Amino acid sequence: MKFFKGKVAVVTGGASGLGRAMAFRFAEEGMKIVIGDIEKSSLEETVTAFKQKGYDVMGKLCNVAEAEDVEDLAKSTVEKFGAVDVLCNNAGVSATGRAWEHTKDEWEWALGVNVWGVIHGIRVFTPLMLNQNTEGHIINTASVAGLLSLPQMSLYCLTKHSVVTLTESLYHDLKEINAKISCSVLCPAYVPTKISESERNRPAQQGTLRVKTQENLEMEQKLKYAVESGKITAKAVADLVFEGISDDQFYILTHPRIKSTVEMRVKDILQNQQPTNTFSK
Repeated sequence: MKFFKGKVAVVTGGASGLGRAMAFRFAEEGMKIVIGDIEKSSLEETVTAFKQKGYDVMGKLCNVAEAEDVEDLAKSTVEKFGAVDVLCNNAGVSATGRAWEHTKDEWEWALGVNVWGVIHGIRVFTPLMLNQNTEGHIINTASVAGLLSLPQMSLYCLTKHSVVTLTESLYHDLKEINAKISCSVLCPAYVPTKISESERNRPAQQGTLRVKTQENLEMEQKLKYAVESGKITAKAVADLVFEGISDDQFYILTHPRIKSTVEMRVKDILQNQQPTNTFSK
């Protein structure tokens, strides 16, 4: 995809973090922006900020785990702007803990947002974009956790591995039909965002919060520090995403040094070795 001015970008989880940065980057290119987000206050603030800069933007409350919300997001986008040219399935949540510690509610919450959110986005928006018969691009936000398997992160790793393989299959599906739209998977590492505060937006109907052990809390603090200390900004990631769309790059890795740990995991598989704990590498 080479032409962006006047085109339409839809970004879920677009009221903060990477989503907001991507939406802002697209707006700078003259695109019309649709921001879907579950956090009402952040959504309103973001839309106001975009409008103050003169950007053509629409905000829509959207829980991507709910099919009806995503369908309504697509319908509202077409009604407002007439098309969808770039889709960023970006909304995501995170939780730490040993694989056996997570409650059924936690699993359903994370799978709902991180996996079903992407599934709904692909299911609803891809046919619409194909029927337009114009160039377009789909970005699915995964994580380096979608390329590695880490201790105390089974929930997050499982969901992000799902996003990676789903996007790879989507890529092949689109190529087989010679579609004019393509796709990419974004795999960031530590970037200063609010991903470590995901539980602030957990719907009340999805159960009470798990009583966390001291080990859980220490791991959360460790990850929060790592995220907040990230050397690459959300803006820098948004620039990489824009370049990835322009160059039709599939794997967008924000931290190239992570490739050595990905290689280590693949070697373990190919050489029939026990899994290496890459978190400590």
